[in-house]
Amino acid sequence: MGKYDLPQVETHLYINGKWLEGSEGTVDVVNPATGETLASVQQGGEKETKEAIKAANKAFEDWSRTAPSERAKLMNKIADLVEEDSERLAKIMTMEQGKPLAQATAEIQTNVENLRWNAAQGQRIMGEIIPSPEGKQWQARKQPIGVVGAITPWNFPSNMIIRKISPAIAAGCTVILKPAKSTPLSALALMELFHKAGFPDGVVNIVMGDSSTIGKILSESNDIQKITFTGSTEVGQILNEQAAPTLKKVSMELGGHAPFIIFPDADVELAVDTLIKTKFINNGQVCTSPNRIFIHKEIKEQATKLIVEKIREVTVGNGLDDPTTGPLINEEGVKKVEEQLEDAVAKGAEILAGGHRLTDGEYANGFFFEPTVLDGVKKEMDIFYNETFGPVIPIITFEDEEQVIKDANDTIFGLASYFFATNIHTIHNVSNKLQYGMVGVNDTAISNSATPFGGVKHSGFGRENGTFGVEEYVEVKFVTIASEK
Repeated sequence: MGKYDLPQVETHLYINGKWLEGSEGTVDVVNPATGETLASVQQGGEKETKEAIKAANKAFEDWSRTAPSERAKLMNKIADLVEEDSERLAKIMTMEQGKPLAQATAEIQTNVENLRWNAAQGQRIMGEIIPSPEGKQWQARKQPIGVVGAITPWNFPSNMIIRKISPAIAAGCTVILKPAKSTPLSALALMELFHKAGFPDGVVNIVMGDSSTIGKILSESNDIQKITFTGSTEVGQILNEQAAPTLKKVSMELGGHAPFIIFPDADVELAVDTLIKTKFINNGQVCTSPNRIFIHKEIKEQATKLIVEKIREVTVGNGLDDPTTGPLINEEGVKKVEEQLEDAVAKGAEILAGGHRLTDGEYANGFFFEPTVLDGVKKEMDIFYNETFGPVIPIITFEDEEQVIKDANDTIFGLASYFFATNIHTIHNVSNKLQYGMVGVNDTAISNSATPFGGVKHSGFGRENGTFGVEEYVEVKFVTIASEK
């Protein structure tokens, strides 16, 4: 197999332990770095989604009663398989999504950690014995919630799947997965390993097809007890409305618009190095990516100069060639970046570096954009309030601590936030007042298997990872037992 050849991977739906053709034809998967068609993937619809729901419901009867230790053995087995197959999984991801191979490899390793962590945590789901009156025993039991509909995005096409499936199956739930249309191959490659690991039929299923059709069926079905979704706020609102009549449990990890604040007492070099490293993960196509860079006026010149120097070291290219960053996912992603930059420049902002689509040579058929620094960003510009999802660093100058907190909170989103400071008062005050589900202080590593991940406001509700993540897949049952007289 050549360097640029796609590894072998399934292209069928996986329902009740079998690989099936879909009733809705096929859809091509395109490499965003080259424009080439990688594979044609089977598409299902209402028929296949209902088949998957039926299979998952049947499998839940036995899986929910399987000993947690037995579930953990299977989870550790697939963790081993993922680790052994990491090279193939990473290459598939890079080719269909565009991210550099090193980032894809790290994502696969995160899957291994997540599977192992949840395998252990599933054995620690404990209820309570509650002090009760004489002659009675009060119990609070935690039981798996039921069948889960999991809908995942294209920007982390492997880890978003494992981050939802692993706590669900650890808790005793069964899952129907709907992966993103742009990146189904990573999901299918994982399904191959679930099959190989020997999971019972129907415990994990995958249906590809029209997102609105499948999402609506999953959300409205009385046989689905939980919906977990990562994606845009707009789609999350639709799914939430569709799920409301059935009163099912819902968790949403939606859009972000993370502030990144550099205070005058910060270690500027650390702040800038961290900014560059974090911003160009997945070429800025991350819901937790720093999107509004607030820099205090006392260090503005120093920090900006350093940002421009560092950004020129960022390399762009095909993810298989080991660049710093790869392409955007599609033409729509490129146009959004171009439109935000045009709007900002028209309203007085200045491009200090980059600012253009890359189209020559190796970039001719892909969706590449230059790493860009934009200075003089103001509130009247679209980029101040709307998530970029691209390789742009928008710089905003501030002077007052309380004002920058207000400006950072001036958004409907509340997922991730970051700031750099050394003053203990600033650290306490700002971390307390930022209206975000996650706050990184002199650090941007906010996603870990053991720590809660999620947002507030229009960034959604519910948490993934950690003990909080597993709790999303259980319900509490109260049992009172009276002694015989």
